[in-house]
Amino acid sequence: MALSVAYSETSYRIPTVFADVKNLIAAESTRHGGVSRAPFASLNLGINTADLPGHVDENRRRFFAAIDANADQLASSYQVHGTEVLNANEAGRYEGYDALITNKPGILVGVTVADCVPILIYDAKQQAVAAIHAGWRGTAGQIVTKTLARMQTEFGSRGGDCFAYIGTCIDECSFEVGPEVANQFEPAFKREDETTGKYFIDLKKANAQLLIKFGIPVAQIEISPFSTAINNNDYFSYRVENGNTGRMLAVIGIKL
Repeated sequence: MALSVAYSETSYRIPTVFADVKNLIAAESTRHGGVSRAPFASLNLGINTADLPGHVDENRRRFFAAIDANADQLASSYQVHGTEVLNANEAGRYEGYDALITNKPGILVGVTVADCVPILIYDAKQQAVAAIHAGWRGTAGQIVTKTLARMQTEFGSRGGDCFAYIGTCIDECSFEVGPEVANQFEPAFKREDETTGKYFIDLKKANAQLLIKFGIPVAQIEISPFSTAINNNDYFSYRVENGNTGRMLAVIGIKL
């Protein structure tokens, strides 16, 4: 699996795995370059936060302008930590979906995160894309598998034709959970602290395994080396900031 290049302070990063695809827009935002004030400083892109709406609007304008797109191209959803997948035929704001797919040029599908895993997928043959929001519930519920299966049904996608980016999220050493959560994960994706009885879950590794199991080659999967918790100066973290923070946005779409 390819690792991202070293971090440099900017409002967004283009995953290396997609960098040479000329007809694709794919980006993951950071917390830099916006107008929001603490605790949302500064590029908060989350609509459902307590930030001033005008600040979020300006932040979104800046982000989309930076990636050579427009906010009205975005198809997104009010996320519910579920496993429902929407085939977005037009831009807009939906509700109840944690993954969106499309093969319509000009539409960007996107998810907001602040510890959960953003996953972007590009099918190079069928020219289709997906954006996935995978927290621990979505990961345990195999939302990645369900999204890829939906892409297969709707577009004829196959694993060997797909490229994937597992984005910046809470890292394993920071994601401490109780046994009720840990019990939903295979041993390969959890570590027990025998002193406290707590567990640590590796969401990146768990989701990478789902991508591989579907047939996406390891060489076509990139994993962000950054952590919302460890690199909290650069990314929002719901856990580190006690729920009072902003959101990043990960988007992908085929250019018109």
